[in-house]
This record gives sequence, structure tokens and C-alpha cells, in this order.
Amino acid sequence: MAGHGALRRPPAASSAPHQGFTSRALLLLLTVLPLALASFAFVLQWRGGVDDLTSRWPAADAQRFPVMDSNNNSHLGSSASDCADILGRSSSPSFPYYRGWNFNLGKDRKPKICITTSTSAGLEQIIPWLFYHKVLGVSQFFLFVEGKAAKPHLSAVLEAIPGVKLMYRTRELEEKQAKSRIWNETWLAAFFYKPCNYELFVKQSLNMEMAIVMAQNAGMDWIIHLDTDELLHPAGAQEYSLTSLLSDVPADVDMVVFPNYESTIERDDIKDPFSEVSMFKKNYDHLPKETYFGLYKEASHGNPNYFLTYGNGKSAARIQNHLRPNGAHRWHNYMKAPHEIKFEEAAVLHYTYTKFSDLTSRRDRCGCKPTKEDVKRCFMLDFDRAAFIIASTATEEEMLHW
Repeated sequence: MAGHGALRRPPAASSAPHQGFTSRALLLLLTVLPLALASFAFVLQWRGGVDDLTSRWPAADAQRFPVMDSNNNSHLGSSASDCADILGRSSSPSFPYYRGWNFNLGKDRKPKICITTSTSAGLEQIIPWLFYHKVLGVSQFFLFVEGKAAKPHLSAVLEAIPGVKLMYRTRELEEKQAKSRIWNETWLAAFFYKPCNYELFVKQSLNMEMAIVMAQNAGMDWIIHLDTDELLHPAGAQEYSLTSLLSDVPADVDMVVFPNYESTIERDDIKDPFSEVSMFKKNYDHLPKETYFGLYKEASHGNPNYFLTYGNGKSAARIQNHLRPNGAHRWHNYMKAPHEIKFEEAAVLHYTYTKFSDLTSRRDRCGCKPTKEDVKRCFMLDFDRAAFIIASTATEEEMLHW
């Protein structure tokens, strides 16, 4: 009985208020702390203290766009030997271009380099292209966008990236370009008022002209015109750096040429060319001429599809007065003959016809008839003409075989 009485004895009166206070304090802490932290985070983000670009994406795109999970963040702290992993080895893109990225990369680098392009590509192509060149030291991008690239939910992502300036193909832009002195120049006259590739070439030249002024206003030192299926390869620099490469160019040189290396078709199931394609045809500027042309027939086995879409490379121009475009591959000057040199090691990697869909995409963008005569109005290259006809008339199996 004594034992039962001891069990039923109430606790000391002095301990009851103490325990009640402790419980209430703990409950209050667990309630207030998360609310305080959430409020603090909200205030920081509202004031600009937290700036996660992925939070700006529309919810509809979150699942479709690569690298939206945090598992890829481990790449950001990896060593230089993991560069291949950063660019992605698998068929699914895995370039970690957002979370944890240093968006001020190259902010204070010299010389200041900008790239201009005209594109209708999607984010899956433009974003890796942008950040690859950011790593090389490019600080400013002037993107003339139309088609897919100009859609609001895609362009909003591009505009949120520091150093990226978008120009849309509006009526105002076209009216401004209609007054360009380029229309009175003979060097581009052969391309005027023609469809498809010819029209694109003229657009690129007009856009390059505007980009020169934008580059001058932004205080740039060099300007490069590059398509979004091209990557610069700054071989010959002490480090893998475009700024290092161009900083060593003598002061009297106005322009430097990157000879082009054309990709070769490796497989018919390529999804992400920048990370999957590794085979390129070396430009003849980087080979002994006797060897290249002496063995060309043997190497191509008479196959006209073993080709270079272009052989003259792409060039970088030093920003200066009276600079003008000279087509999509070169720059010139209205007042003098510019001093131009070629890099002996650096190149531009051109990922051309790397995906099977590249064969049909040109067909879908051009309204020409698939005849040998009509395609001459649309395409400059015999290969592009043949590809358009095949894509317009053949079955998928025949296109794969071709």
C-alpha cells in the first residue's frame, strides 16, 4: 500500500510551473524559428540578395530542361580532370550551368571579348554554348533572336543571364536595318533578295553591323561572329583561355582567323553534339598542303558528301573605327585594308549535320521546291542542296542510309 501511495504522490509543486514553461518555450521556438528564417529568405530574395536563375523559369519548363536537380552540383567543385564530366559524357545533356555558378566570371578580364550571333535555336543548344564561351573568357553576348529563341518563356531565361543582350526581329529593327549602307555595297549584293541561306547571310551581316556599335558602347576590345553550332578551341594559349590567346596578338593586327574544323558524322543517334561528338576534319590551314590535297581523293573515295561546309574559318576583329562585317565569316574596314593573320593552332569547331534531325530541320525552314534547279535559289553549297532534296523526297530509312 505504501508503494501504491508513493506512485500516486503528485510531483513537487515547484517543478510543475517550470516544466510547463519549458514546454511552452520549446513550442514557441519551433514555431517562430522556421517562420523567421522563411521571412528572412523572402526579404533577401526580394532585395536581390538571393538570385537563383532557375527560380525564374516557368514551371512547365522545369522538367524538360537539363540539370534541374541538385545532384549535378558536385561537378562544380570537381578538379580540372573532370572537365569531360562537366560537359557531359552521356546522351543526356548534363552541363551544370546554373546552381552555384559564378556569373561574374571574366568580369575584370582583359581584353574584353564579345560574341554576336543570329539564332533561332532552343535553350538546349544556346545555354551550353553560352557558358562554354563564358569559361573561355567572353564577357558579352549580343544575340539576335527569332523563331524558337524569341519565344517569351525561352528569351526570359536568356535575358536573366548577366552579359547577355537580346535583340528581337521587330519591325523597328528591320526598318533600321533597311537604312544600312550595306545595301549600297557591292561585296554583299550577290546575296540580296534571295531566300533561305542567302537571306540568312544578309541578316547575319546586318546584325553584325549593329553588334559593332553595341560592342563599342560596351567598351569591348574584340568582337567575334559565331553560330550556336560552333565552339571556339583556343589551342596554343598557355591556358585554355580565349583572353590569353587574344592578349598575345600584336597591336598592329586588326583581325585573326580561327580555321574551322568540321565535325564528321559519328552515329545516327546523337542527341547532344557538344558532349558526344569528338571527331573533326582538320582544316587544311593546319596541315601540309601537299599532304592534304594529295590524299584528299583517296580519303574521300570520290564521295562528294565528305566535305567542309566552309573552309575559310571565322575571325575575331579588334574593335576600332570604321569596322564593318565582310559576310558572316570575316570583318573589314571602310577606311583601310586590315592586317589579318591566322592562328596556327586555335580553331573553331563546327558541329555540322551531327544529328539526324539536322537533315530535316533545314527542310522545315525553307519553302523551296526539292528540285535541282530550285534549290540553287536557296542554298549556296551543293551538299546543302542535295541534303534538302533528300530530306524532302526520301523515306527515313533512305535518309539514314544517305
